[in-house]
Amino acid sequence: MKTSVNTGIVKRTQKDYSLSFKLQLVEEVELGLLSKSQAKLKYGIQGDSTVSKWLQKYGTFDWENQSPRIMSKTPEQKILELEAKVKLLEKQKARAEHLAERADKKVIIFDMLVDMAEKEYDIQIRKNYKPELSTTLKKNTKKP
Repeated sequence: MKTSVNTGIVKRTQKDYSLSFKLQLVEEVELGLLSKSQAKLKYGIQGDSTVSKWLQKYGTFDWENQSPRIMSKTPEQKILELEAKVKLLEKQKARAEHLAERADKKVIIFDMLVDMAEKEYDIQIRKNYKPELSTTLKKNTKKP
């Protein structure tokens, strides 16, 4: 064990920590008397994760079955998210309406062009075919 002259903190080596010391430190942290960083400073523990490892090893908290904490959102955050979603959906709706209107105009223009071509060249572009059976179906139905 060495004492630092400048800070007065006792720096320890790994061999200095007894089981009873570790259990006492874990108990203090679990009772809320010290935080992990406060315990590290108070007892001169050098490693950043040493206290965390002791808590996992000797503490009462079940680290293996720990479920991740999901931070609940405040009502204001939920409202802001929903407002953003509404704006996005309104933009998407406006875009879809614009594209539908544009497609309708294209259909009208295409019909007008076909009508003009039929009159100009005196040919029938649009053909109204009656639905007929395919040739394979006709052959199959003629068999006795």
